[in-house]
Amino acid sequence: MTEIKPGRRRPPAFDLIAGNVCLDFINTLDNRPSAQPKDLLADYTDLVRFGEDTGLLDASDANYMFERRHPASSDMQEALRRAIEMREAMHAVFSAIMQKRSVPRNSLGILNAYIQDAGAQARLVEVLPGKGRFEWRFDHLTSPIGLLWPIARAAAHLLASDQLPMVRACSSPTCQWFFLDTSKNHHRRWCSMKSCGNRAKVRRFYAKKRTA
Repeated sequence: MTEIKPGRRRPPAFDLIAGNVCLDFINTLDNRPSAQPKDLLADYTDLVRFGEDTGLLDASDANYMFERRHPASSDMQEALRRAIEMREAMHAVFSAIMQKRSVPRNSLGILNAYIQDAGAQARLVEVLPGKGRFEWRFDHLTSPIGLLWPIARAAAHLLASDQLPMVRACSSPTCQWFFLDTSKNHHRRWCSMKSCGNRAKVRRFYAKKRTA
C-alpha cells in the first residue's frame, strides 16, 4: 500500500526519479520514443497532482485547486496547453545539449518566455529573520499557470549551473527518461534500477542462458 504523507488526501501519482523538478516534468510524457507515447498530463487535474507530488504545492493549495478549479474550463485547458508547450521546449533544449547539437532557437525562445514570466512573479522572502536565510517564493502560485513558474525557474538554474553535464537520459530505448546523474562516478545508466535497470538485467540473464 502506498504511504500517504500527513496532510495529503491523495497517494503519489508520479515517479519522481530525476533529481530535479524540471526533468521530472519532462518525464510526464512517458514512453516518448515509442509509436504511442503516454501523456501523464491528460488534464489539468494531473498538473495539480504533479505539483502536489513534487512539493511545489502544499496540501492546502492543492486542495484549493482541486475544489475551486474545474479542469474542463477554458483557463484550465489553456494552462494545460502552455504546460505541455513548456515541457516540450525543455525536452528539445536538454536533448540537444546531451546530444551535443545546437539548441533549437524556437524551443529556447519558448522556454525563455516562461522563465521571464516566472521572474516577474518571484520574490525573495527572509525565512529566518536575523539569520540571513532567504528563498524564492512565487505570488499567485494557485493561479491556472502559477505552477509553471517554479518549474521554469528550476530549468533556468539547471541550464546555468555546473550540474548541466550531469543530465542524462535512461539507456532503455523505450524509456529515455531524463535524470540528474549525481552518482559517485557519474556512470548511472537507468532512470530507476527497479524498473528499466531490472528489466535490462533480466534480458541479459536470458541472453546468456540462450548462448550457453
